Amino acid sequence: MAKLKKTKNELKAQREALLRYERFLPTLELKKQQLQREVRRAEAELRSCRERRDELLAGLRPWAGLLPGLPDLADYVRLEGLEVETVNVAGVNVPVLAGVRYVPPAIDYFATPAWLDDAVAVLGELTRLGAEMHVLGRQRDLLGEELRLTSQRVNLFEKVMIPRTLDNIRIIRIALGDAQTAAVARAKLAKSKNVSVLSGTSGA
Repeated sequence: MAKLKKTKNELKAQREALLRYERFLPTLELKKQQLQREVRRAEAELRSCRERRDELLAGLRPWAGLLPGLPDLADYVRLEGLEVETVNVAGVNVPVLAGVRYVPPAIDYFATPAWLDDAVAVLGELTRLGAEMHVLGRQRDLLGEELRLTSQRVNLFEKVMIPRTLDNIRIIRIALGDAQTAAVARAKLAKSKNVSVLSGTSGA
């Protein structure tokens, strides 16, 4: 770290730096609050998706005994693709699930039981929820990482940069005050010497 210069120019620079830090800190704190809200929102939506998935899985249990007599249900619910958009949330680009596309199932309604439609609908919803949870997890991770970095910056400004700058200003002001006092004392001493010399000369 460079040695602190105890000059008027350095005092001015430190005061300007302090103003910048104090102006920027509220913006960082606001961003931190927004990110905290968004992380909580993503976590709440993720919990909601998990609860819905668990409800659907619980609803499938009564059908468990009927499933072995059917072909693989995955043949009826095949994912064609996901529509994922990128949106800016609190200054962070995050993915948002805009839609899920399925391959249309080829169901022979004469060769399959009547309840297969319901099972396919449930499995389709489970697939969508899985995709939604994946995207929400990614959202939460990206927002959480930005929150971590922003919190570090807030701490840096609050606990390091601002206190250090205030301390630098105090040190420089003391040094300048001491220098001014010493200069006044030297001037008085020089004046008194001049007066003594003049007095001695006039006495001669």
